[in-house]
Amino acid sequence: MTINISSKQMDITPAIRSHIEDRLAKLRKWHTQLINPHFMIHKLPHTYEVEVSIGTPNGDLFAKAQDEDLYKAINGVEQKLEVQLNKQKTKTESRRTDRSLNVE
Repeated sequence: MTINISSKQMDITPAIRSHIEDRLAKLRKWHTQLINPHFMIHKLPHTYEVEVSIGTPNGDLFAKAQDEDLYKAINGVEQKLEVQLNKQKTKTESRRTDRSLNVE
C-alpha cells in the first residue's frame, strides 16, 4: 500500500513516515481495504494540523486533528479513523437487528 504524505511547510522525516505507517497498521485489524491513503500536514503558528483522506470499498473516510505535538495530532487522526471504520463495519449489523425487532 502506498501512503502519500505531503506538507508545504516542513520536510517529512523518516521518523514521521514510520509513525504514520505504524498508525495505519493499527487500522488493518478492521479487515478492510484502505485505498490510496493521503496525509496532509500543515504547520500552523502554534500547532500542527493533520488531515487524512482514505478510500474504502464502503465509502471514503476523512479525519482532521490539531495539536501542539505533531505525533499527538497523528494519533488523534488515527483514533477518529478507527471510530469511522467501526461505524462502517457495524452499520449492517445494526440494520439487521432493527429489522428483526420490528417483525410481529
